Amino acid sequence: MRTRDGFAYLAAVLVIGVTVVPMLFVILGGFRTTAQINSAPAGLPDPWVWDNYEFIVTSGAFWRFLLNSGLVAVVATVLAVALGSMTAFALSRYSFKGREAMYTLFTIGLLFPIGVASLPLYLWMRQLHMLESPLALAVPEAAYSLPVTIVILRPFMRAIPAEIEEAAVLDGTSRLGFFWRILLPLSVPALTTVAVLAFVTSWNAYLLPFLVFNDSSNFTLPLGVASFQSQYTYDTSRILAFTALSMLPALGFFVLAERRLIGGLTGSVKG
Repeated sequence: MRTRDGFAYLAAVLVIGVTVVPMLFVILGGFRTTAQINSAPAGLPDPWVWDNYEFIVTSGAFWRFLLNSGLVAVVATVLAVALGSMTAFALSRYSFKGREAMYTLFTIGLLFPIGVASLPLYLWMRQLHMLESPLALAVPEAAYSLPVTIVILRPFMRAIPAEIEEAAVLDGTSRLGFFWRILLPLSVPALTTVAVLAFVTSWNAYLLPFLVFNDSSNFTLPLGVASFQSQYTYDTSRILAFTALSMLPALGFFVLAERRLIGGLTGSVKG
């Protein structure tokens, strides 16, 4: 047992080292000058330099990229959760021919990364004259999040006792009323889980926004980071500061929803 615990702690330390250390390097690098980074890449800020973060926070470009990413991520998350919850409700509470085949089809969708379909999506959006529009990015990202949303929500909704639905029907509640007033409130942990996953996936997307947007005023944060790097190629500290600030919104959103995220995944596995 002690040996097993030791391996578990070692694995945890390795994961922390792989994930946290690079993040700290980026954040602390923003408080240094490029000369300090070149002379001692792994050193600490001495002295602490606030100019890099101040320059980015006071620039309009960063906030424009932030708002664009927020708009796309919120729209994609709302679409994914709304459509996914309704589909999961039908697949979990209704019996009809082909139900399991449909669920299997959504499960297979987990195997296909969005990068595979990026070029066809770009051609499709160009034919629809939707390029440079947030919807050209939000709708495909919502569709890409649907499989994982349904796979998590279906067992969670299926695990809710049928007696609750029967009692609601006896009280005069319709199927839609049961879904809206009872099932969704009971599924809040799972809904939070899929919302966090959809939001972070949309927030971090790069390839599809790269194809859809050519106007820098429409860039999301990942594109903004790449654009900023090309503009300030020789100012490493400023690039690190911009990258650190671009990570904070999604990281903060993930940390705030951590407990509900774990609860939703646990309930889904049990279901």
